[in-house]
Amino acid sequence: MKWTIGSEPNEAEPGGVGYAKNRAVQQSSGQFLCFLDADDVMLEDRVQLQYEAALACENRLCLIGSRFIREPKDSTIRYSRWANDLSSRQLYDQAYTSHGPTVIAPTWFMSRALYDAVGGFQEEPRRGYPEDLDFFYRGLAVGAELKKVECELTIYRYHRTSASFGVSEETIWQLRVCQFQTNVLNKWPHFTIWNAGKQGKKFYKSLTKDNQEKVVAFCDVDSKKLAQKVYEQYDAESRTITARVPIISYQMARPPAVICVKLDMTDGALEGYLRDLCWTEGVHYFHLS
Repeated sequence: MKWTIGSEPNEAEPGGVGYAKNRAVQQSSGQFLCFLDADDVMLEDRVQLQYEAALACENRLCLIGSRFIREPKDSTIRYSRWANDLSSRQLYDQAYTSHGPTVIAPTWFMSRALYDAVGGFQEEPRRGYPEDLDFFYRGLAVGAELKKVECELTIYRYHRTSASFGVSEETIWQLRVCQFQTNVLNKWPHFTIWNAGKQGKKFYKSLTKDNQEKVVAFCDVDSKKLAQKVYEQYDAESRTITARVPIISYQMARPPAVICVKLDMTDGALEGYLRDLCWTEGVHYFHLS
């Protein structure tokens, strides 16, 4: 195991989610691990169906999820639709979107071999850290096989006291961008950022200097943004412009591209533009928002 271990917790200072999960696994036995949070509900045949899916995997490092029922039903409509409708390929290709792990954590069923290869859950910091997203990315890094059972096997409850709400959006953003650079951008010689607005510029500013230099252009569909023609990055400390990046129409964009536009928010327009370009997700572009 390669946990990040802090001092032993006490009643006044709980060990946190990662600590609890690691100790539960430490006290368990068997070839597979099935996780269920205290506020969720496991439905009939969950273990059986996910166990059968795990046995059918070609890779012993497997992470199995499932469809789920959201409760209350109308609490996170876009998120639930996205997660439940992901294809087998999208489990990998949409791993860096803002929605979090494509294999939804309350549905996790995994091989102990994967848990051991990853080194368990991160234990520090004890609060405000997305230990499930961190584990998911480290699982991808060691070659985990992702799979989803196309049945509703968990009732996934939504409430404001969930530990997820204790994690800041900025912490999640930094983790996502770091992993995306390591696993994708560092291998690309150049790329385009799709979105010349706030989100695209935030992404650009979050990149390492080496990856900023790979950006050949911002692209967009908005005539007002296109009229700017160039994005200039200004360094307040030196009071100089440190980079100038062209802003072009999406029709002129060169792949690969990073799409910094939220999914399911354009009434199908974004998807239509990508179809027009004949680009393939996971090859010519990745979604980051």
